Amino acid sequence: MESAERLSNANDAVKNHMLASMATGLIPIPIVDFVALTGIQLNMLHSLGKQYDVPFSNNVGKSILSSLLGGLIPVNLGKWAAGSLAKLIPIGGTAAGMVSTAIFGGASTYAVGKVFIQHFESGGTFLTFDPNKVREHFAAEFAKGKEEATAAYQEQQAEKGKEETTAVYQEQQAEKGKEEATAAYQEPQAMP
Repeated sequence: MESAERLSNANDAVKNHMLASMATGLIPIPIVDFVALTGIQLNMLHSLGKQYDVPFSNNVGKSILSSLLGGLIPVNLGKWAAGSLAKLIPIGGTAAGMVSTAIFGGASTYAVGKVFIQHFESGGTFLTFDPNKVREHFAAEFAKGKEEATAAYQEQQAEKGKEETTAVYQEQQAEKGKEEATAAYQEPQAMP
């Protein structure tokens, strides 16, 4: 596979996994969302490894993820945990928690993917990866990931709004048709 094609496929894989990670925000049970997010990120690392012919180990992948994401603990991981736990609060807390965990999940997956694409493009492997050397790059990619995840969320909400508007319009047209049909049926028939 050509380098440009491989890079394009890798970026597509990151985007797809980012979107899947955002869906974990919809899981209403705290901690289960985190387990699902970790599984998606491990799957992404495995997929990227295959594209770059780099052998993958689940244990090494878990270790790398905890090292990278551990650097986010001071602020971002704390926000994610608060969002996840907010799901325990009926209605408002659940909605707010779902949005914040969706954005965190998407942003962190995006950042992990982008950092590994760069690492693999430069000839690195899972065994040569040093999380301490990429902290700043990871933080920058996480910030970009938040923008990407927020844009994807907003796009999804806009699409949902269009679908709801279309459904309401169709319902109104159906109701109007029923009313017209009823009115036509009830009109007295002219006698010849």
